[in-house]
Amino acid sequence: MNQKSSMKMWDMMRQRNGIAIRAIERLPEDKLDSRPIRDMRTPKELVVHWYGMSLRAVLEGAARGRIEDLDEPSIVARIKTKAELLAYCKECWDVSTRAVGQLTDEKLAATVETPWGTSFPGTMCLGIALDESLHHRGQFYAYLRALGAEPPNMWDFKGNAPEFQPRADTAKV
Repeated sequence: MNQKSSMKMWDMMRQRNGIAIRAIERLPEDKLDSRPIRDMRTPKELVVHWYGMSLRAVLEGAARGRIEDLDEPSIVARIKTKAELLAYCKECWDVSTRAVGQLTDEKLAATVETPWGTSFPGTMCLGIALDESLHHRGQFYAYLRALGAEPPNMWDFKGNAPEFQPRADTAKV
């Protein structure tokens, strides 16, 4: 994988993110801290992990050469409303996008240290972010259904906000 192919992958992730945001918007305001599925994270905890660790921390780490662990409990504690949760998602998305833009061919090939005692190439960080995002979106869809909310169609990219819709000319990606 090189920078050009990673940017094409990130463009697909951009479209998927639009659907993820639409799913989070459907979370009932009074269910942020509920436990729709026993022994699993709350919806707010899941979203903080998804956007904070699986996207932002991993991709910033790839750009920096080292993934830093995220203090998820303190972030979860400060988020009180769905609007604040969505603002957190936007912040993490913007930082992640900037980090992906910094992934040169050299950084994609370089070793990235982790707080888990392992290391792997930067290309793997991008793969982790994409895989984890799909995994957590699937979990979140199950949460929405358990809470009586209907998730958005997972392929409805044209229904996304304009910044997450398919581009007419993907050659510019």
